Order: sequence, then structure tokens, then C-alpha cells
Amino acid sequence: MAGRVPPGRLRRRLVVAFVLVAGVSAGVLAGGSYLMLRQARFDGSLQRAAADARYQLVLAGQFLPLTDARRADLLASFEGNGRHVLLVAGDTAASNPRYAPTPGRDLRAAVAAGQLGYQRSRADARPHLLVVGGRIPGSTAELYVVTVEDDLADGLGQLRTALVVGWAAVLLLAAGVGNALARRTLEPVGRASRAARAVAEGLLDTRLPVRGRDEFSAWAASFNEMAEALETKIEALSRAQARERRFTADVAHELRTPVTALVAAASLLAEQLDALPADARRAAELLVTDVVRLRRLVEELMEISRLDAGREAVSARPVDIVALLGGIVHARGWTDRVTVAGDATPVDTDPRHLERVLANLVSNAVEHGGGAIRAEVWRTDGSVTVEVRDEGAGIPAAHLPYVFDRFYKADPSRTGPGSGLGLAIARENARLLGGRLGVRSEVGRGTRFRLDLPVHVPGGDS
Repeated sequence: MAGRVPPGRLRRRLVVAFVLVAGVSAGVLAGGSYLMLRQARFDGSLQRAAADARYQLVLAGQFLPLTDARRADLLASFEGNGRHVLLVAGDTAASNPRYAPTPGRDLRAAVAAGQLGYQRSRADARPHLLVVGGRIPGSTAELYVVTVEDDLADGLGQLRTALVVGWAAVLLLAAGVGNALARRTLEPVGRASRAARAVAEGLLDTRLPVRGRDEFSAWAASFNEMAEALETKIEALSRAQARERRFTADVAHELRTPVTALVAAASLLAEQLDALPADARRAAELLVTDVVRLRRLVEELMEISRLDAGREAVSARPVDIVALLGGIVHARGWTDRVTVAGDATPVDTDPRHLERVLANLVSNAVEHGGGAIRAEVWRTDGSVTVEVRDEGAGIPAAHLPYVFDRFYKADPSRTGPGSGLGLAIARENARLLGGRLGVRSEVGRGTRFRLDLPVHVPGGDS
């Protein structure tokens, strides 16, 4: 039973769940780490820029008062020392036009209030600039120190890329690990499924390997116990069924000779009924009737035994079902009770077995049904349907599942005519011809027996 379990819905769900858990966990961890590190880097850069801006504001105080020449000297001095600044004293002047962002309203308001303010350019801007400004001590002029944070932004971008790549790698690893774990976890389920399917197909010796002491091992042990008990039970039932069939065949065979003699004697007795005294005539009539019923029972037992043994051959030839039904009804004297309807419907089947099915169905309707009986034939694609219906009392729903069982009678007293084998023989012959026999009935409205027969009998010798 070993083998690789094909992927199924449950495994896919487990893998998806594993990947989702790992992906969400890794994503939250990576995203949180990135945001914390980004904030820390930005805060550190701002603290350094603010400290530098305070120092530069003190240095800028040396250029007071800010005449045009001193303004130019201030901007040149700062640019020469690698500091990009903006000087706002009436108008705005930049030490380097390339690094001359416009101070925003919030930044200008903070500086106007005598505080140190800052602003950053957008994350996607190039160059990435941090502007820290304040008032020059002893003056109303404003000085804004511009810090280029391109290296910081590039480092954060590389970190972000590395985290995304790592997150994707975690997803792939989680998918691989999840698939391996799901396959290993569900392998016992796959083995159990295959074992159950094998048992259902009749391989009753199927067993599951018991490995370890986990839940699956306990499950496998329980399955093996169930399979062993089922195998034992079915073997016992098979032996009992074989004994029953052998007993039936033996009884029918042993009764055949004495019943034949009884039938011959009963025939002679039937010819002399009129010569018997009145009190003896009634007993003789009952004797003849019971001998006829006994002969019918023995014949049906012989037939069911042959069907069980598989000794009934099928010889197919063209048969007109409507004509066959009409012949059955006429031969048995049922023309006043049974109506045959339908167009000529030839099928390629065994006429002897088909006659047994149809005769039993019509006989059952005559003996157990009531009212008008109608046997109708029609053809559909690839099959022919024969329906025999009566207008009798109907069969209670509780009895319908058992009407084709052997020796079953809906009448609990079993006083009605027949042996209880007719419908069972009809179903076996229908199966032999590749057909299906079913029944529908409503109490007070009658019963319908339906035979669906293929146009060509499977496996028949034509």
C-alpha cells in the first residue's frame, strides 16, 4: 500500500495555511523591523543635523550686520566648508542653487517663533534633503542648513530590498516545508483512503502498517481490526450463502423424482375426480392443487439454483417483445384481464430468459394485483422499457425494498398463491440479460413493475 499520495485539496489547504502563517509572521517582523530602523536612522540624522545647525547659527552671527558683501561672504564661507545653506533676510539666497529647497509654511512658522525647525523632502525625491533652520542670534535673518540624505535613503532602500527578498525566500521555504510536512502528515490518510477503497472493491485482506504510537498508528490498528472482523464476517456469510445455495440445489434435486411421480399420480387422480364420492372428491381436488404447487416450487428452486451456479447460458436472437407478451397472455388465458400495448419492438436478446421475466411480472400482477392490468412496451435511445401495472391494493412502502428477495411475501400469513421466488427469478434473469428491474407502488392505487432492457444483450451468443 506504500506510495506517494497525490496532492489533494486538504494538502493544498495545509500548505496555503502554513505559507500564510509564515508569510504574515515574516512580513510583520520584517516590516516592523524596517520601520523601527528607518525611524532610528532618521532620528539620528535629525539630531546630528540639529546640533550642526545650532553651531552654524552661532558662526553666522559673526557676519552681522548682514550687508550685501557680508551676505555673499557668509554664503561663500559656508559653501566652502561643505555646508549648503539658505539665507533669508528680506529675500532668499542659496549658497548652492542645486540644494535650494523652498522652506515650507510649518518650518517658516517654527523659525519665526524663535524655534529650531526642520523639514524633509519626499521619499521619492532626488536629492533627498533635510532642512534645519533657525534665526541667527541677534538678528531677524533666518539661516537654513541643508543636509543631503541620499546615502541614508539609499541604505534604507537596500535594506528594504533585502527584507523583501528575504520575505520572498521565507515564503518559498515555507511552501517547501509546508508541502513536505503536509505530505508526511497526510500520508497515513492517503494510505487509509486507498485501503478503504481496496476493501470496498473486495480486497478484504488489505491492512495498514502500524508504525509508532501516534494517533495515526492507533487509527491504523483500529482499521486493521475492523477489516479483519469484516473479512471474517463476510467469509462466514459467504460460507452460509454457499451452504444455503447448495441446500436449495440438493433439496430441489432430491424432490424432483418423487414430485414427478406425484404429478403423474395426481394427473390420473384428476381424471377420476367425477367418479369419487363427494366427501373424497374435495380432498382429492386439494391434493391435486397442492401437487401442482409443489411441482412449481421445485421447478423454481431448480431454476434459481442454476442461476446461482452461473450455468444459465445466454443465446441472443431478434425478439419482438410485444408479440412475446401477447403470446404469454394468450397461452395462459389472461386475455380478458391483461392488455398488451406498444409497437413492434425487436431487440437482440435471449427469448427464453426474457419470457421468464415477462411471465413472472404478468403472473404477479394477475395473482396479487387487481383491476385492469396493462403491459406496455416503448423504446428509448439504446434500450427498451416494459412496464406492467395493475390497479390493485398496492404494496405498502415498508415492503417495497424486499419484494425481490427470495421467499419474501408481503402477506405475513403466507397464505397467498406462489412461492415467493417469482420476482427473485425475474430479477436474476433480467440481470443475466443486462437489464434492470424496479418497482413503484402506492397503496390503493396499484403497482408498476418496470424492466429496462438493452437493445443488444451484452455477452450474448448470436
